Amino acid sequence: MKRRIAREIVVQSLYQMEMNLVDSEIAVSTLLEEASEENETDRVIKDEIKLKEYVLGLVNGTWTHKVAIDELLGHYLVGWQISRLSRVDRQVLRLATFEMVYEDDVPAKVVVNEAIDLAKHFGTEDSGKFVNGVLGNMIKDLERLKEQRH
Repeated sequence: MKRRIAREIVVQSLYQMEMNLVDSEIAVSTLLEEASEENETDRVIKDEIKLKEYVLGLVNGTWTHKVAIDELLGHYLVGWQISRLSRVDRQVLRLATFEMVYEDDVPAKVVVNEAIDLAKHFGTEDSGKFVNGVLGNMIKDLERLKEQRH
């Protein structure tokens, strides 16, 4: 399973959930159906099941913690409000924040790099720079907090 593909589906799912007010299962299933070609091998089917579980975990986790994530992001959006961001940038930032704060299986720097790539792919010309600036400041604070705990 490729996490990059999973993150693309997560961002698209979060976008659909916010725009169309659908639940995560519908958003993820729809996107996976669109993305998958007809494959008949057991390995591919198992990979698709793993992918769906992984994507749903990220989507549900991000959505469940959306209020706390938006509040945290608010500290790093100098001169911006979360509601004023493009929907794409908002979903990319939410996903990255969820992964950095609530998950610990991917290093924060990898999460930030992935978020920048996603923002460039789905967003505007300036989205990558914007996401980098916001998450770059957040990652510094998160690293300090982790050091203080140890």
